[in-house]
Amino acid sequence: MADPSTPALDPRARRWVLLSAGACLLPLLLQLPMPMALTLAVSALAVVAVTWRHPLHGLLRLLLSVVLIAIVLTMSGFSIGRDTGCALLAAMLAIKPAETFSLRDARSLLGFALFAPFATFLLDQGPLSLVLGLAATLLTLAALQLLADIESGDVRRDASPWRRMAATGRLLALGLPLALAAFWLFPRLASPLWGIPERAMARTGLSDRMSPGDWVDLMGDERPALRARFFGATPRPQQMYWRGPVMWDFDGRTWTQPRWTAGWNQTVIEHGRQRWDYEIELEPTDRRQLVALDLPLAAPAGSEQDPDQSLQSTAQLTGVTRWRMQSAPPVRYEARLSRQLREYALQLPGGYNPRTLALGRRWRIDAGPHADAAIVTRALDWIHRDFAYTLETPLLGRNSVDEFLFDQRAGFCQHFSSSFVVLMRAAGIPARVVTGYAGGYRNAVGGYWLVRRSDAHAWAEVWLRGRGWVRVDPTAAVAPERIYDTLDDRQPGAGSLLGGIAGGRSLFDVSDWMRRGWNDFVLGFNAQRQQRLLRPLGIERIDDRTLVLLMMLAVALGLLWMVWFSRRNEREPDPMLRAWHALARRYRHLDLERYPDEPAGRWAERVAATRPELADELRILSQRFSDWRYADGEPGGRSTRALTQALRAHRPSAQPGSHRMRTPGMTPGDRR
Repeated sequence: MADPSTPALDPRARRWVLLSAGACLLPLLLQLPMPMALTLAVSALAVVAVTWRHPLHGLLRLLLSVVLIAIVLTMSGFSIGRDTGCALLAAMLAIKPAETFSLRDARSLLGFALFAPFATFLLDQGPLSLVLGLAATLLTLAALQLLADIESGDVRRDASPWRRMAATGRLLALGLPLALAAFWLFPRLASPLWGIPERAMARTGLSDRMSPGDWVDLMGDERPALRARFFGATPRPQQMYWRGPVMWDFDGRTWTQPRWTAGWNQTVIEHGRQRWDYEIELEPTDRRQLVALDLPLAAPAGSEQDPDQSLQSTAQLTGVTRWRMQSAPPVRYEARLSRQLREYALQLPGGYNPRTLALGRRWRIDAGPHADAAIVTRALDWIHRDFAYTLETPLLGRNSVDEFLFDQRAGFCQHFSSSFVVLMRAAGIPARVVTGYAGGYRNAVGGYWLVRRSDAHAWAEVWLRGRGWVRVDPTAAVAPERIYDTLDDRQPGAGSLLGGIAGGRSLFDVSDWMRRGWNDFVLGFNAQRQQRLLRPLGIERIDDRTLVLLMMLAVALGLLWMVWFSRRNEREPDPMLRAWHALARRYRHLDLERYPDEPAGRWAERVAATRPELADELRILSQRFSDWRYADGEPGGRSTRALTQALRAHRPSAQPGSHRMRTPGMTPGDRR
């Protein structure tokens, strides 16, 4: 119920307040899972519609709050993280309009709503979140200004929305220099003083687990996973296998990455002569898994390399990170396999996939004890002949490999790699699943390669005598006429509005290049880059003392800017009034300046009593100004511009009797 002690909101003000709250809620909803965001958005719209004229009863509000909290916790799996907290904030903001009918309620809603765009930055720091957050803040501050005008009875409450937002924007511009100075010059720490809770709902992306069908959402996610820039030679897209987690353990359905411990023998790799030097920019995943071109020569700083050549960061990848690496294709990769690793790479759970196990044993008998390469070729020929590639697959049952190989025979990389490795192990060939990304798209504008999350891929590695681990991609063996989801269908921008217009590919390149620039100049601005800020000016490194001095200088300049801007805003916007006030100030040195509340005619008579030689001209100008100000224009149709020029040109003389100057815009008849 509205508070009777505070004024009620009129419909226009309430619409403004609700629009501002909705603008604050929007960027936060865009960072939540789609089902949850739609649920909260529909709830907010329903609350506004139902309570448009009358507030909702307190018990109903309580019931609605409990229901929305239960929905959020259920959708988040009852896990508590920063995304769950942000979703609960959005839920409470969605039902807050049900009790917003007075000025105090409106201020409470707007103050609460301002938390939403700031909470958005806990989930995403992209340029879209920033733009939407700034727009929401601008609307909210303008709404608060409107509420203040309503409470004070100020006539400015009738100002147009654009004029009110422009005034608020000028106020925000006051603090812009200080904000920029704080961003660029405030000394940054190499590591934060505190942390924030992890996400409860994981992002789509690579992980240490893989089950057939789990990647359906990932394969449809067109957002960037990484960007790579090469220095020197660049591999062909067909050579771009971005190695991620390597899966060894299989429980009949799910593959998992092992937890390696100390004591494993160092892997011996004979690399080819080709070398690739590159830098990758990884989007945040909230995990530790890294990717690198097959195979990385060494682990970059801040990461660790497992015996199977997969890389892991020493810290969670909660923000955009950059990694400088070198890779080279292997000639021989662990040509001598220890007995322990061989047994590990042949393990299969009992009681699962009996048809696949029987087929593998039969192929081994047919090929003989040392014909591993022939068995691999036989499996690839079978896939080429009888299998199809599609993302539209039913959920597999307990014996998932049997169902895929003998019944379904259609799927995507998860199905092919998992089933292929199980078949190879059943035939006595050590094998493992490798996950990562395949290929890439060259951005012609930025000159870098873009790898999207939908480029996620899984392939197999089999161990062959004399060669070691060899990459085998069973998905690539599918015959072209049975590939039902082509690469062209998933080109960048193909499924968006950009893909349907001429030059859509170029627009996509420009937009992603701008996003990469944002990552580089804003999100990637850390303590090391701050110390190299003045390198273009010949200063190699800035120490902390210099940073503090530069910060103080920038703050001083920012304060001067605020003073100048404030004084400028106090300037009279009407040129006629500015000219009239300037004319009055010219009489200050004669001690005849016009009083603030003194009418023009009375001031002219006061001047005439002291300085008669100035009387005629000042009386004429005062009369013309009074006609313009209060009589809606001058008699005789004299232009406003001419009068403004006459006021600017008038100069009183300091010596009595010496005023002989004719003011522009006056005729000889005006001196009567």
